[in-house]
Amino acid sequence: MALLEQINDFLWGLPLIILLMGTHIYFTFKLRFPQRNLFRAIRLSLYSAEDKPSDAESFPVEDTSLVGKPASAKKASTAHKVKTARNLSPFSALSTTLAATLGTGNIIGVSTAVALGGPGAIFWCWITGILGMATAYGECYLSVLHRQKSGDGLYIGGPMYVLKNGLHNKKLGSLYALCTLAAAFGVGCTTQANSVTRATTLSFGVSPHPVGVMLAVVTAAVILGGIRSIGRLCERTVPAITFLYLFGCMLLLILYRHQLLTAVVWILKDAFSFASLAGGVAGAGLRRALRYGIARGLFTNEAGIGTSAIAAAASHTEDPKVQAYVSMTAVFWDTVVMCLLTGLVVVCNMLYDPASTAGAAETDLTAAAFAHLPYVGDAFLTISLCAFAVTTLIGWSYFGEKAAEYLGGNRSVPFYKLFYVLMIYLGAIIPMHLVWECTDLINGIMALPNLLALWALRREIKS
Repeated sequence: MALLEQINDFLWGLPLIILLMGTHIYFTFKLRFPQRNLFRAIRLSLYSAEDKPSDAESFPVEDTSLVGKPASAKKASTAHKVKTARNLSPFSALSTTLAATLGTGNIIGVSTAVALGGPGAIFWCWITGILGMATAYGECYLSVLHRQKSGDGLYIGGPMYVLKNGLHNKKLGSLYALCTLAAAFGVGCTTQANSVTRATTLSFGVSPHPVGVMLAVVTAAVILGGIRSIGRLCERTVPAITFLYLFGCMLLLILYRHQLLTAVVWILKDAFSFASLAGGVAGAGLRRALRYGIARGLFTNEAGIGTSAIAAAASHTEDPKVQAYVSMTAVFWDTVVMCLLTGLVVVCNMLYDPASTAGAAETDLTAAAFAHLPYVGDAFLTISLCAFAVTTLIGWSYFGEKAAEYLGGNRSVPFYKLFYVLMIYLGAIIPMHLVWECTDLINGIMALPNLLALWALRREIKS
């Protein structure tokens, strides 16, 4: 543990923070603030595979190869679309991304960020989300641009294919794929399973072992059906559980309405290392607020890591701009909305009921806040956490599967799935602090080759 903490303190020191935030800021200006098109992108993301009118209705499509061509060419294009119909719709690709990113980072991750970095970490987490939308746009643009087709006609892509096909560097592509595999077993398995078993143990007194087995069985039942099965489940469940959780946060903010303004002031002051206004977790210095705010922001939205680009590449959308804008909205929902609301709930509760947070573990601040939710209390948070964790387990299984396929071909996928399911159970019984330190280490390593590809191919990305 001491060695891991030292490595992470070095890895997440000022150089990586400057690199990550510098990338976010650079692409925000280079792409002329793609965040300004957020509401158009949200509207575009709601189009399904069947009733989506046209990519060109919101954003111009670059491919004009069929303009002025005879009807036979258009028929050939239609036939091509029938062949690729098994690829995901833009909304399914977005839902798969949200399934992987919406989870413990929004609930437990925010709690640990406040506990370790002070309330000011919420501000830096939020800033990471605002600026990170531009980086997510660039990642997904390049992933669609440099994707390729697998043997069964499905699109496959992601940073490893960008490094391979865009930079023509297979070794860096393999390095990223190895990191993605490690992240799938870390971020995808252990973090989610451990958070669920901790919550169910505290709320219902259930042993971690049967919960770990149940999570493994449920996840296996879905991922064995492939990407279409994953996409269908995510498309139907992720929006519902997201809005249910947001509804719970809004109810708590109504309860904490008298503390809300003070909480906002506290967050802003602590973000720049001013003295805290009230009790609870002591405000940390600027460096710690930056370290945990940006690290947890990266963990929740994954802008800079590049994993959302793996799902974006599976979309049937031909124009990289369209899918890039759609996938960009995942960062907005994940960090700008959900992490902010969770953070406000946690900090408001520290003012509303300081006794509930005094001596609380770093992962329990969110639970202390939701305990005040009328009638349902702890059960609401536990159920939300379990639902998010299951979708994250399923979403991340696809990211790891594509990495395994890149490294070992289709023959490696069944072995990967078996090991992934086994790791879910193991993750349910590992100490929590070890899980989070390993997660920070993996995220930091993954960011480096992905950011290299973004900077090297930045001229290919168009707004």
